[in-house]
Amino acid sequence: MMMKDNVIYNHADNEVYIKTNGDKTVIICNSEKQLDDVIDRMCNNHIFIEYEEWDEGRDKKFIVTFQNSEVTDLN
Repeated sequence: MMMKDNVIYNHADNEVYIKTNGDKTVIICNSEKQLDDVIDRMCNNHIFIEYEEWDEGRDKKFIVTFQNSEVTDLN
């Protein structure tokens, strides 16, 4: 799926919040399990650049940012 620039992909029934901004994609996850799944999917062809935790307990969120440049071999 090709994502458009500067778009928030958020609907009431979404599991995660996704926003594109230039060459970056920001994803907010609600659990560590979601975070692990997102990292597994995104790290195949995107560069992981930032991780942040917001809040504590049941309201805790995990924010990850990826650069949209495709990873290429450096051979």
